[in-house]
Amino acid sequence: MDPDGVAKAFVDHYYRTFDSNRAGLVGLYQEGSMLSFEGEKFMGAAAIAAKLTSLPFDKCLHKVVTVDCQPAGPTGGVLVFVSGSLQAGEGEHQIKFSQMFHLMPVGPGNFYVQNDMFRLNYG
Repeated sequence: MDPDGVAKAFVDHYYRTFDSNRAGLVGLYQEGSMLSFEGEKFMGAAAIAAKLTSLPFDKCLHKVVTVDCQPAGPTGGVLVFVSGSLQAGEGEHQIKFSQMFHLMPVGPGNFYVQNDMFRLNYG
């Protein structure tokens, strides 16, 4: 397994899907997955999908600036840390964000999101 390749492929897929079809992200999570979104916690694929699809904007555009990754544990997991900016809605200012994913393998070349932490970076 190449952690850098896994991280790049995942990040490209995640933000492309988030920006075009947030409901399509549900398949990346499982019932034991957890999302921390601006300090609020959501457990399970359905709760995470409900949170992401209820965000108060229709259009979003992520610009990823950095992707750092590390192998995580003996089971082949990968930690992925992303920083960048996003624009939510037409004509809105870009806001910096950071997000961390803990990916776990579910077969050769397939991963799900065990943990997802998201924060906007103000200031």
